[in-house]
Amino acid sequence: MLGFFFTSIANVLDIVLTVYMYTLIVGALLSWVNPDPYNPIVRFVHNVTEPLLSRVRRYLPVSFSGIDFSPMVVILGIIFLQGFLVNSIRALGYRLMH
Repeated sequence: MLGFFFTSIANVLDIVLTVYMYTLIVGALLSWVNPDPYNPIVRFVHNVTEPLLSRVRRYLPVSFSGIDFSPMVVILGIIFLQGFLVNSIRALGYRLMH
């Protein structure tokens, strides 16, 4: 029973991280154009991604000649979490099932 719980947690965490990664990509693409700031989708993407991106910008000045690399740093962090944390939780769940 506990194995299924850990496996489900790993699956949900993997989905949440993937959705957030795609939201970051959409936010980065929107920054290249001049979208309507009152559009609800643009506001949602900005409100969801900006808190984490501003923290990364505060601790790691990752802007080079006007290009903001903070989304790339966060995406690499997400890939690391998916490869290490999610897979570790999933492996623990599989071990507990058998």
